[in-house]
Amino acid sequence: MAVVGFDVGFQNCCIAVVKSGGIETASNEFTDRCTPAVVSFNAKNRTIGNAAKNQMITNTASTVSHFKRLHGRLFQDHSVQAEKASLPYDLVPLNDGKVGVKIPSFFTDSERKSVLDAAKIAGLNCLKLMNDSTAVALNYGIYKEGLPGCDENPKIVAFVDMGHSALQVSVCAFNKGKLKVLSTAFDPYLGGKDFDQKLVEYFCAEFKSKYKMDVKSKARAMLRLTQECEKLKKLMSSNSTDILLNIECFMDDKDVCGKMNRAKFEELCADLIERVMVPLMTAVEQAQVRLQDISAVEIVGGATRIPAVKAQISKFFKRDVSTTLNADEAVARGCALQCAMLSPAFRVRDFSITDAIPFPVSLSWTTSYFISEPTTCKHIFGRNHPCPSAKMITFYRSKPFVLEVFYSDLTSLPFPEAKIAEYKVQNIQPQENGEKAKLKVKVQVNASGIVSVSSATMVLRVSSNESESTEINEIYSHDGADDINIEVGTTLYCQTIILTDVCSSQMNGEVNNHPPDAKKAKMKVKHVVLPIEETFTQQLPKDRLSNYMEQESKMIQQDCQEKDRNNAKNAVEENVYYYKHKLEGPYQKFINAQDHQAFSELLDGTENWLYEEGADQDKQTYINKLEEIHKLGKPVQNRYQESIRRPKMFEELSAKIQSYMTIMEDDSYCHIDAMDMDKVRVCVEDTQVWMTNIKDSQDKCRSDQEPAIHSTQIEEKLQVLNNICDEIVTKPRPRVDSPMDDSIQPEQPHNKKSPEDVTMEYTDFVQNEAKNSHINI
Repeated sequence: MAVVGFDVGFQNCCIAVVKSGGIETASNEFTDRCTPAVVSFNAKNRTIGNAAKNQMITNTASTVSHFKRLHGRLFQDHSVQAEKASLPYDLVPLNDGKVGVKIPSFFTDSERKSVLDAAKIAGLNCLKLMNDSTAVALNYGIYKEGLPGCDENPKIVAFVDMGHSALQVSVCAFNKGKLKVLSTAFDPYLGGKDFDQKLVEYFCAEFKSKYKMDVKSKARAMLRLTQECEKLKKLMSSNSTDILLNIECFMDDKDVCGKMNRAKFEELCADLIERVMVPLMTAVEQAQVRLQDISAVEIVGGATRIPAVKAQISKFFKRDVSTTLNADEAVARGCALQCAMLSPAFRVRDFSITDAIPFPVSLSWTTSYFISEPTTCKHIFGRNHPCPSAKMITFYRSKPFVLEVFYSDLTSLPFPEAKIAEYKVQNIQPQENGEKAKLKVKVQVNASGIVSVSSATMVLRVSSNESESTEINEIYSHDGADDINIEVGTTLYCQTIILTDVCSSQMNGEVNNHPPDAKKAKMKVKHVVLPIEETFTQQLPKDRLSNYMEQESKMIQQDCQEKDRNNAKNAVEENVYYYKHKLEGPYQKFINAQDHQAFSELLDGTENWLYEEGADQDKQTYINKLEEIHKLGKPVQNRYQESIRRPKMFEELSAKIQSYMTIMEDDSYCHIDAMDMDKVRVCVEDTQVWMTNIKDSQDKCRSDQEPAIHSTQIEEKLQVLNNICDEIVTKPRPRVDSPMDDSIQPEQPHNKKSPEDVTMEYTDFVQNEAKNSHINI
């Protein structure tokens, strides 16, 4: 069972794998631990990662990258339109207005659901979506030693994650085996890409005035300039001197050059550096902690390597920042740890995680399906409310009604749509006496941060002969916590809210928190689970999701087929050049003139065919061509290889024969039975005769003919010789037991001898043993 954590970023992807020895960051086929988040679509297949990034210049229009800011948004969204202007590829709206590009992101509820859809399309079993800052905090805290106990004041740590597209800040409290996120803040439009864009704008203006070039008019030129500016930014992180920027054949076959230093770069990006302060201040204020209470500040993300950004963070917190975590892999490792905690395949130390909801969530409802009726709103989850969490709300209704879940603070929401989902509670009926039925509606935020109305239960009172105490307990003992699936390592917060219908004449607008008088009637409680019709604001319909999954499966199959086809084609090309080189070298004397000419013509014709009509053929055609080459080439190759291996095997067999012949003349093997030794002699002599005859036959064969004997046959003969002779010549010498000297008496336990007596007895024993064994000492 694979346990994997994925960090899908704006520019790169990082994957961490949990193994028995710990967590390892996976490397791609180029041995890179970070893989570019790029996909390039070709006529017959698609390429991903480094291979796709290499096609960004040559296949600009069909290579998709930098799409994290587009994830889950509508085509007419102002942020999509702003991002569209800087993308080298076109965006096309679907029929329902959504962008046809998807990539994981962790902001709003709609985007989180899209991540799960993307995981399903990719064939992944996603156990949990985890916020970047929470994953970093988990990676930090689970290995940290010396954390305060549960009954002590927690250790407060601030985490700043600035990647290529966004800045995220979180303040977390750590106790031994416990993590709680106190607050989160972020700027979704401030990252390393924005610093690159400042350099791009600067050099576009410079090249326009210096070289009269309109760089923005050419998508390919803009892409090359962006890549060079990114390299320049990285160089300035470690160098404060002037750094040159040179691009050959930039536009119209002209070379361009420019220069930049760190001081000028920081001057260009002064407004971006100033914006770093806003999320820092927000996170600390919402956490309700003082700066002196923060024990450490950890920074991760590639953009935190910019000296000005690092200095700004250090200036705000009034302390040096810490870089103990891997800036590129911390998020993936934290996700892998969380996945291991949820998986039964691994045992991880107990560590509870309490995340925070980034945006306040409210609930509104109407008295029926009719939208024109007045609505009532209720604040359910506040900003930075613990997550996962659930609340049970009690309604009194006699007919179906509509619930709407939405984000209540649009000022801080980086998403144009506040509405999350709409839920229609159906099949509601009044009590037997005509009163409104009691409904229990559960609203929850699960461990992945997705808000939902998970259940609705109608409590009906019917006449019964059962005791009154049973009825009272059944109605009022339920607190809603038992219905929630609690994940390992999380903390659940649940409370009950009782809401009454403002138009209810029976309840008079008052909250009924107390049980009715049990003496009035004996009633039986019946719980009925009500169906809920869900309508999400932005989520793939099930039919379209199934269609995408089917398309992805077909694309994977097509990619595999194209890979096999290319491998077959490359094998043909490789063998053509291999045999052409060998025929003029070591293989030349192992093929006759007629076959040499025919084989050379075949290789030349195949080479020309590969670059003409054979450039785009199916896999089987290439396999057939390869078989034609092997039909003529393999015999030549085998004769060459046999000419090398055969003499070695003859030498090995000859050495073995000589070894056995020496053993037969050695007196030290006289303990072997004469009949057994005769078997060895016969086998050795027969093998000697066979080797002499076969050598004579082989010497008569030309090098361009099939050999009279193959090395495998000699090896088999050697094996037969060893099987017969080794069993005989390796028989051990019989052991001869020496008679015990009468002068040596066994030592009695109660008799103790002096050292001189022991020495004399040992000397006599050695002399007797030597005499019996015919050994001179």
